[in-house]
Amino acid sequence: MNRREFGLMAAGMALAGPQAASGQTSGRVYHLATLGPGLPRDEKSPEGLTLLRVLGERGYILGKNLTFDARGAKGDTAKLPAMLDDMKAAKVDVVITMGYPAAVAAKASGLPVVIAFGSGDPVATGLIGSLARPGGSVTGISDDAAMISTKRLSLLKQLLPNMRRVAMLWNRDDLGMSLRYGASSKAAQALDVDVQALGVREPDDFNGVFEAMERERPDAILMVSDVLTILNRKRIIDYAAANRIPAIYEEPLFVRDGGLMSYGADPKESFERAADCVARILSGTRPAEIPFEQPTRYPFVVNLKTARAIGLEVPANLVALADEVIE
Repeated sequence: MNRREFGLMAAGMALAGPQAASGQTSGRVYHLATLGPGLPRDEKSPEGLTLLRVLGERGYILGKNLTFDARGAKGDTAKLPAMLDDMKAAKVDVVITMGYPAAVAAKASGLPVVIAFGSGDPVATGLIGSLARPGGSVTGISDDAAMISTKRLSLLKQLLPNMRRVAMLWNRDDLGMSLRYGASSKAAQALDVDVQALGVREPDDFNGVFEAMERERPDAILMVSDVLTILNRKRIIDYAAANRIPAIYEEPLFVRDGGLMSYGADPKESFERAADCVARILSGTRPAEIPFEQPTRYPFVVNLKTARAIGLEVPANLVALADEVIE
């Protein structure tokens, strides 16, 4: 079975799952938590709203038979274990994680874990044994780093046919993102594009990144998202704009903040599927029995206003591919 067939099979199982969970919410109150290395994804966030909407459709309603505790380390991942200790004390039934550091810490806690996004390949990082049979206490959504890395670079190539060097920014301390960088580097080699590797570990490292790009100017920038790069996104977007360097990101958030392009998994779909996994666990299915899924929607977003500001004309055929165009 190839990866695409597996993803379709898993998606079908996920659709079947909520049917089983619906109507099985006895008289007890269930406790759900979210945990990430960045800002909390509470009930007012788009992700939190999506989770609670889907769970409500499955019979798990906030304030009636469901509580919701949203936690975020705000860049200080050392706080994650203490947050999980609080969740265990509060008898949380399931914790949804965003990002590899949160997934690792949650797995170590022993709580049932649903990975929503940002953890990379869970098999390669050792979070699970296999996508089809995760085992243990972790299930959720996986990414296909090789596919999305190749696609991002091909989009840059369509924009810049003569591209010879791409600067890649990622967090060296995040194993999930380091593996994604590795996949991106291999994809670049296949396209005969040199990689300017610019790993960071802390906010001050971005100064060195900018100095490196000034010494050896890249044709484009590809940034791998994690809490460190997300919290410092304005610095990267502003640098790319000031130096007129085209850049592609993983999330539409960057493009709406002034970045040029993004291509990555649809957060809404990921959280809808994560909610389905939660509903199955709350109805009695063990995480070990729920195969990992892969996203099926990857929106491509282009900011034409940014393109004009850096003196770049985006080809009409590339604009036609976009799921969202910001004018």
